[in-house]
Amino acid sequence: MTTDSAAARDRQERFEQGMDLLSRINGEAGERMVAALADVSPELAHQIAAWAFAEIYARPALPPRDRQLVTLGMLTALGGCEPQLEVHVNSSLNVGLTPDEIIEALLHSTAYCGFPRAINATLTAKRVFVERGLLPARDI
Repeated sequence: MTTDSAAARDRQERFEQGMDLLSRINGEAGERMVAALADVSPELAHQIAAWAFAEIYARPALPPRDRQLVTLGMLTALGGCEPQLEVHVNSSLNVGLTPDEIIEALLHSTAYCGFPRAINATLTAKRVFVERGLLPARDI
């Protein structure tokens, strides 16, 4: 086997490992995101699975629920990431965080990120909770 084909096989294996973990954590939303990027930026789609999930999310030092708490805080701090925040609120529920824990993490972010970003993040979480039947539907 040539070095090029071994590298290609390794690259494909990391992608498949990453997609497996991405699917377990993010569900169909993660798969849809990678598919949506595949035609415009196949390398970005590949790196999300192969690097972000097979290399970073798979590291054993933090369990998935803790990684999701960190991710919620960072997306809130960045602001303007509501579509990604929506995916990660769903992911947080998928890995065992409760709505109360998610809301508490977003409330905590107010001290560091400010009210506008915490409010936007909380309203994003609210939409996810309503969609999943975890909160009565009201005007959002």
